[in-house]
Amino acid sequence: MNSRIPRTLGSALLAATLAAGCGGDTPSPPPARTLPELETVPVIASDAPGERLFDGLVEALEQATLTAQTSGRIVAIEHDVDASVRRGELILRLSGVEQRAGRDAARQVLAEAEARATEAAASYERARNVYERQLVPRAELDRATAENEAARARLAAARAALSAAKEAFGYTEIRAPFAGRVTRRFVEVGESVSPGQPLAAMASPGRLRVSLDVPQAIAEDVRRLGEATVHLPAGTVSSRALTVFPAASAAAGTVRVWIDLPEGAAEIYPGVRVKAGFALGGTGALRIPASAVATRSEVTAVYVVADGGAVTLRQVRLGRRFGGEVEVLAGLRAGERIAADPVGATLALGSR
Repeated sequence: MNSRIPRTLGSALLAATLAAGCGGDTPSPPPARTLPELETVPVIASDAPGERLFDGLVEALEQATLTAQTSGRIVAIEHDVDASVRRGELILRLSGVEQRAGRDAARQVLAEAEARATEAAASYERARNVYERQLVPRAELDRATAENEAARARLAAARAALSAAKEAFGYTEIRAPFAGRVTRRFVEVGESVSPGQPLAAMASPGRLRVSLDVPQAIAEDVRRLGEATVHLPAGTVSSRALTVFPAASAAAGTVRVWIDLPEGAAEIYPGVRVKAGFALGGTGALRIPASAVATRSEVTAVYVVADGGAVTLRQVRLGRRFGGEVEVLAGLRAGERIAADPVGATLALGSR
């Protein structure tokens, strides 16, 4: 129930006349100043079950940074940032003059190797037929056999060289490894790149997860719970799956948790900071009216009114918002009273 606390300042300035024969009029005291009445509201604990909230980062289950596998110069950007691409679709193209020449040369070597292999195979067949009729010595057949085997080996090597040349030429075309969206681009047209240099990044927006760290003391409780509620800008969603890492960070004393989001859950994208909650029991959270919160620069605070009427500004840490109310994570206790109007409380303090 709301209550009103009147605050009155009674101040009178008394001026005495000089008693040594100096007459004069006695000035009348100024009127008493009345401070504005402060409406207060109690800090109460909600009936909702206790929920532990943690900060998390939205990540894509499928994400990749595409790097250069060969040297060259960027000649075309087929799909830029925010473009949707299919699996195998071309994103960037490198010049690849050297790689193309290597591929063409490998094709010529293969053609020559195929011709020589055909000739050697025919010579071997003739030598075998003649030898079977005992018209030539064994040495002639052995020579034809060796030449045939060498030609086949050269043919296999030429095919492998052509395959490698095609692979090198394929490195000049940067294609999407999966269906998704281009999220970043690191190069410009005309820029020369070398192997290992990042070119672009992409992610699949359909399959997302929230990555966060929880204290190791509650890691097993989170594992047994097996579910979480993710507070997104567009609302809350329940987890599709939960993964608790089997090892803790020795430096931070935390355990990594992955929360898989349902596909198509709200309009969210990788890199967004969200809150993830685990219903681990405990007392309900404290809630106050959002209109009672005062923001001073980077400080979030409320005006606490004591039983004797004293007003103090106290910093608080806030959590989720529920309509016209906001959750208080730290700074207040249940049963305390705060000023419902922070502007009126500021005026009251300034009028002291």
